[in-house]
Amino acid sequence: MDSNKMKAVFCEKYGTPDVLKLKEIKKPIPKDNEVLIKIYATSVSSGDCRIRRFDSPMWAWLMMRAMLGFTKPRNPILGSFLAGEIESVGKNVKKFKKGDQVYASTGMKFGAYAEYVCLNENSKMTLKPVNASFEEAVSIPFGGTTALYFLRRAGIKKGLKVLIYGASGAIGTSAVQIAKYFGAEVTGVTSTSNLEFVKNLGADKVIDYTKNDYTNNNELFDIIFDSIGKITYSKSKKVLKPDGKYVTVAGFEIADEKLEDFILLKELIEQKKIKPVIDKVYPLEEIVEAHKYVEKGHKKGNVVIRVQNNNKF
Repeated sequence: MDSNKMKAVFCEKYGTPDVLKLKEIKKPIPKDNEVLIKIYATSVSSGDCRIRRFDSPMWAWLMMRAMLGFTKPRNPILGSFLAGEIESVGKNVKKFKKGDQVYASTGMKFGAYAEYVCLNENSKMTLKPVNASFEEAVSIPFGGTTALYFLRRAGIKKGLKVLIYGASGAIGTSAVQIAKYFGAEVTGVTSTSNLEFVKNLGADKVIDYTKNDYTNNNELFDIIFDSIGKITYSKSKKVLKPDGKYVTVAGFEIADEKLEDFILLKELIEQKKIKPVIDKVYPLEEIVEAHKYVEKGHKKGNVVIRVQNNNKF
């Protein structure tokens, strides 16, 4: 392939996974304050699938269309998280240098479903964990930053009893580990096949939702975190302490990504306080299959896309 070209996945209309098409386009050139990143890995989250098919609830329809594009995505190259290596830097860049291995969020600008992307040096980007591969590094930020945001919103601290509903998903697996890091006692709610998996992440107790209702519990919780948007406050308050907090990813709130959280997650991985959780890895050419798999709603942890092969850790 021409060295000035790259492969990218385009989404030129909203719809099923089959709207995603692999194309060859011109490789971007960094501006003075930007870095050019050779992307080795990106991820597919439930959020990516919602954006691609655009099935926002009615109350959010107009706002989201204005943000993303009314008839098709404003930026046809989707994908919000990446891990890769800086190939070149603009003349004014001070924070990074050629060869730095980084992981980052492109936010609502997207663009991570491609072999290269340019990011401002002040983006939510930092060096990736030294003990993580590119695939492992990219599996951390979506679930990790979301879990941090909502657990902090609920007042997470040592000694609290926390119930995490959907403990085996991308957000849930991070939430279990992060809540344990803060010193909480964690109960994870998941399916039969994932009980041992969630225990191994550090959960003190597990509830099989296919056999037991989490509200038929003899204990009360300080925090109930619905990490998949499947339960309600009205049902959960039965097992919440009087001053307990219920938080959910299904409400009006969107997790606020912070650079300091990317740095914290990096440090926690390097200290082996938390570990990346990957369900499946697909090559870029199979991104349609990856979206179909995520939409089934049964993944354990994260689904990663290997954008380019690499022989670097």
